[in-house]
Amino acid sequence: MREDRRGERVDMPPRSKVQDHEEAKRWLLEGKSYAWMVQKYLDKYNIQTSPSYWAVYASRNDLPLRISRDTELIPWKVAKQHRWDYNLVMLRFEARRRAGEELKADEASRLESWKRWLDEEGLVIYYDPDTEDGFFAVPRETQDKDLVRTPSNPSHLRAKTTRAKNAN
Repeated sequence: MREDRRGERVDMPPRSKVQDHEEAKRWLLEGKSYAWMVQKYLDKYNIQTSPSYWAVYASRNDLPLRISRDTELIPWKVAKQHRWDYNLVMLRFEARRRAGEELKADEASRLESWKRWLDEEGLVIYYDPDTEDGFFAVPRETQDKDLVRTPSNPSHLRAKTTRAKNAN
């Protein structure tokens, strides 16, 4: 709540931390990392922000999302406790690579090593949200056409109508 000129309380949204909207949009479109923007805002304006602040700012200003959603590579609704599983992280890297984004050297190296392991061992990634581990590397079967086994249970699938600017 804020007070107006007469001292009465007014329900208004808080003022934006963004000092120069054109500058912020330019940085986002140039691909500056959210971490870079957090540090730049602290150095330049002495204003504390967070990476999630910039993600929300980009979304609210209809700027391209930083994530690549690929419902062929990640077709599942992933439970919160499994969102940082190594196999899912690698699938996100591959989705970014397929979307034409450049990976950091360590990300690219880890991804190639992981894909080589899957190929050499004849494995694909399977996800079962009802288990503690969630993600499993399982033997490839004839119906497996990519890096993952598409779930047969429709309730485990992510809706393909997800609002994603970079959706495939």
